[in-house]
Amino acid sequence: MTPERPFRADATDAQVETPGTSSAAVSHADEPSALAGPGSDLATAPLYAALDLGTNSCRMLIAQPKGSQFSIIDSFSKTVQLGAGLEASGKLSRSSMARTIQALRICEKKIERHGVRRMRLVATEACRRARNAREFIQQVRRETGLALEVIGPEEEARLAVISCAPLVNVSTEQLLVVDIGGGSTELVWIDLSAVPPAERPRAIMRLHMGFDAQGEGAVARVVDWISVPLGVATLKDQFVDVDDDAARFALMSRTCPVSAPTTPRTCAKGSRSSAPAAR
Repeated sequence: MTPERPFRADATDAQVETPGTSSAAVSHADEPSALAGPGSDLATAPLYAALDLGTNSCRMLIAQPKGSQFSIIDSFSKTVQLGAGLEASGKLSRSSMARTIQALRICEKKIERHGVRRMRLVATEACRRARNAREFIQQVRRETGLALEVIGPEEEARLAVISCAPLVNVSTEQLLVVDIGGGSTELVWIDLSAVPPAERPRAIMRLHMGFDAQGEGAVARVVDWISVPLGVATLKDQFVDVDDDAARFALMSRTCPVSAPTTPRTCAKGSRSSAPAAR
């Protein structure tokens, strides 16, 4: 059963600026071809764009709502390694920012070409941690016209959960969602035992209002969640000098035990059975 699309105002009616530097040459060799051009029937309805700028990659989908589903109109994905060297320096490097801005220029061109006005453009762990993240966000706005929104760990975990709703079997009573990214890993434990089986995917989708949301109808109960600022890219950076595979994995396993978060700098945690820990 495919869940309903939430009607929260996460997608904003934002017109992309046309900055003076947008005429900079951008190679379109890395740009995926559109899945449906502006002249197709799908392009006659309003479109939505969702962009996810992570520690390792930049991904975007442009889609049209069609009933309770979306039809993909265009897409983009590129490994930009925005967080390369972040572990050592605490800052985004010039080369990483340049690669990322080049990719974002391609995204901006796609948004403009399709006339998208409803969009949400989010950045995650690398921009949460970097000391120069604010300057980078401002540079992106100047050079591409795109206004990136840096979201917190709980919202990243929530978005991971609702994106999995269509995949949940109606017989599922206990669900663990694990989202491993380039710079962070989110785990969310959800109890569906009190929700009628046929309503379980929809109940998960209702979490778009928040982990504590009640709303109308059955709501999935978030038992606990945690966000650890470790992902495939940050772990690689930390242990790049360890040649032996067994030794590297042993060191990785000791870096941040999920069951015992220490400080807000190391882990962000929330509990549904008690007050959330300091973040």
